[in-house]
Order: sequence, then C-alpha cells, then structure tokens
Amino acid sequence: MGEDEIYTNDGTIDIHKNPANKKETGNWKACRFILGTECCERLAYYGMSTNLVNYLQIRLNQGNVTASNNVTNWSGTCYITPLIGAFLADAYLGRYWTIAGFSILYVFGMTLLTLSSSVNGLKPVCDKDGCHPTVSQTAVCFLALYLIALGTGGIKPCVSSFGADQFDETDETEKKKKSSFFNWFYLSINIGALIASSVLVWIQMNVGWGWGFGIPAAAMAIAIVFFFSGTRLYRFQKPGGSPLTRLVQVLVASMRKFNVKVPADKSLLHETASLECNIQGSRKLEHTEKFRFFDKAAVEIETDQIKGIMSPWRLCTVTQIEELKSIIRLLPVWATGIVFATVYGQMSTMFVLQGNTLDQHIGPHFEIPSASLSLFDTVSVIFWTIIYDRIIIPCARKFTGHERGFTQLQRMGIGLVISIFAMAAAGIFEVIRLASEPGPLSPGFARIQFLFHHSASATITEKPENHTHKYLFSFLHSTGAPRFDIIGAPLKEKRKKP
Repeated sequence: MGEDEIYTNDGTIDIHKNPANKKETGNWKACRFILGTECCERLAYYGMSTNLVNYLQIRLNQGNVTASNNVTNWSGTCYITPLIGAFLADAYLGRYWTIAGFSILYVFGMTLLTLSSSVNGLKPVCDKDGCHPTVSQTAVCFLALYLIALGTGGIKPCVSSFGADQFDETDETEKKKKSSFFNWFYLSINIGALIASSVLVWIQMNVGWGWGFGIPAAAMAIAIVFFFSGTRLYRFQKPGGSPLTRLVQVLVASMRKFNVKVPADKSLLHETASLECNIQGSRKLEHTEKFRFFDKAAVEIETDQIKGIMSPWRLCTVTQIEELKSIIRLLPVWATGIVFATVYGQMSTMFVLQGNTLDQHIGPHFEIPSASLSLFDTVSVIFWTIIYDRIIIPCARKFTGHERGFTQLQRMGIGLVISIFAMAAAGIFEVIRLASEPGPLSPGFARIQFLFHHSASATITEKPENHTHKYLFSFLHSTGAPRFDIIGAPLKEKRKKP
C-alpha cells in the first residue's frame, strides 16, 4: 500500500503534528463528535436567544422597543465576532484551538447568565408590580450576553469548516462523504433549535429562568466534552495566514504604486512559481482584466525589497489580486443578503412580541409560549425543503436545464421575493391584531408570516453543502463562513410598541 493510500494528500495532520493517517483519523469517526458539539451548541444558543426579548422585558423591565433593540444589537454582535474568530483561526491558532478557546468563554457567559437569573442579589427583585432590576444587575446580565457573543465568534466560522477538514478533497470516496456530512450538520442544527424553541422556552415561561438558562449552559458544557473527546481522531489544517491580511496587502501595495504603469504583457506580473497558492489547499487564480488598478500591486519595482527580502506589503501575487477582485465582484450579491438578514431578525423580536398578545391556549390546560412560535421555522423549513427538492426542482429543471433547477443567484432572488410576502403578511397581521384589541387573536393568524418567512430562508440557502462550504472561495476558509448576516443583524429597524 502506497503512502498516498495511507496518508491524506490535502496537508492535514493529526494531533501529534504527523501526516494524518486516513484509517486512524478523520472521516465519520471524527465527525460524530463534531455533530454532537454543534447540536448541543445550537441548543444552548437558541435556548438562550429565542426567548431573550421576553426575558429583557419581564425580568429587566425593559419596554418592547428597548428590549427589541438590545436583542438585535446583541444578535448583530454575534455575527460580527466571527470575523475575529475566523482571523485567529486562519492566521494563528487553527480551527481546533479557536473552537476550544472560544467555547470556554461561551460557557463562562452562559454560566454567568444563569447565575444572574437565579441567584439572590444578582437576579432582580420581583413583586406583583413587576421586576425591579438595579443598574449592577442589568450590567451583569449584559456582560454575560456579550461574553456569549464573543464565544460564538470562534464557533460560527470554524465548526462547519473543521468538519469539512475531516474529509480529504483529493480522495473521491471521502469527497462524496463530505456532502453527506453537511446534510447531517444541518440536521444537528435543527434538532438543537427544535428542542430549544419548544422544551426550553416552555421551561423558561413555566418553571423559571434559572432552569431555562441553566439547561442551555449545561448543554454548552456537554458540547465542549463532545468536542475534546474526539481530539485524537481529528485532522488539522495548519494555519495558512489570514485571507483578510492578504487582501489588505493588495490594497496597500496598489496604492503605493499609484503612478506605476501596468505592463501590456500580463506574464510579467508577479506570481509564485509553484502550482499551488501560498495558502495550503487553495488554487492559483488566472488573471482577469477587470479592476486593473489593483494589478499595480503585482508589478515588480526596485523598492519592493527591504534589506534583500521581498515585502508582501509592496509586491503581491496575481492570485492575491484576483482574490480581492473576486470579493469585489461578490459585494452586490452580498449586499442583497443584508436586507434579508434584517427581515430574518424580526422573528426573534417583533414576531415574539406579537405572540405575547395572542390567545396562546391549546385546550383548557396548556399554553404555547410566544417564543415557541418559532417552531414554525423548523417545520416550515423541513416541509419546504421536501417540496422544493421533490417537486419544484424537477419541474424547473425541465425549463431551465439546470441540474438544481435554478442557479444560486436565481434561488436568492426567489427567496428575496418570498421574503417580501413574509413581511407583507406580518404587516397585515399587525393591522388586524391592533384592530381586534382587546380580544386576543388565535396564533393561527401568525402562521402565514412564518410560512413565507422560512420558505424564503430555505430557498436562499437550499442545501447546506451548497452554501456552507462548496461555494465559498477556497482562499477564505473560516473567514467566509459568517456570510451576509454580519451587517444585517444590527440594522433591524426600531419598532413601535405592538
């Protein structure tokens, strides 16, 4: 048996920094620990965040507008911190140690939030007139929340990519298994979200916030145990330098050479002699004619060397420049996602507050908490995915000739159109709800907006392997994972009181 059959060919190593053995590391034997980690982490995150707006309103005595804005600001932070985690993972720590370190911060935050909601002195005093939090109690709560937000920064961009690292792209058998991994990864997310938005929300509203936050904290601790348990089986990609640094180097080098002329012969532009890019696992890119100003960064001049060493801040490769051009070409598509992320954020704030005013009874003895209306999220996604995959795609394929029925851009466009109907339905429902006061409406009225809302989400993302890893630029690695949610989350509009 040759070395190519024993060891991976994608540059991965084992925990002892030796070449990764195919039989002893990676593949499904390692991924089951990653899937367990993701399921528990998502249960912890959604178990805390799904009903957060009600906690701020009930326990911290915040108005609807203030509570909603605080939730969206915190949510926005949760989507900004992955840039920090991705940078550290790609440039210095690697995905494993980034996940490990940030997970510990995550548990600290969850534990502090649990204590702030259950321990006398840290939790607000409540009486028949409501709760009366002190400034210090509110500060402890928000310290816990933003520790959690920082903790998510090392997990969101790294876990799915770390799972992908367990499969050798150069091995056709393992390459096929990678797609299956993303299906299971997506399922683990939904299992965690389903339990969180049903069982945990009910516990928070009927048993107590201490238990309601304590269980997610325990789930996150279990996630860490899952993660570390698979250490000896994991494959690790060496940090290859941050792609963000590479992009900034192109900007700096091209500005320094503002007056330099780009040669007509593009073969004179600087490029590495090797077949591969400087980043492990990334391919070299061909030169393109657009955005030619940045080509100046690859023009060699005498001042590019500092003490005999070529400075990457003065001379960049064609591949680096094309990476930046690719990002620039992507920006218009990315910008449309900001709007969708803004719409998507209504589910955890406005939709929950609307639900508080509905008749939540199911039978004479059971009430469904307003935050559990997000169950329609998971159910809608499941049903829409089946309909889309089994009915819509085969029909569309007959007209478009595309293997998946629609291109990625077409799916995004369709999803954005559906999201218009979601918000229109939410607006109509709000008008009806206000007109019906003081009599409560049935929660059935809210189902239409949830159906549209999550049909749009499922259409835009479609299958997880298509948007989580396959279509990310190879040079982005962890940094590509946060996607367009980063800006959309904090831009949600201020709302009037429902």
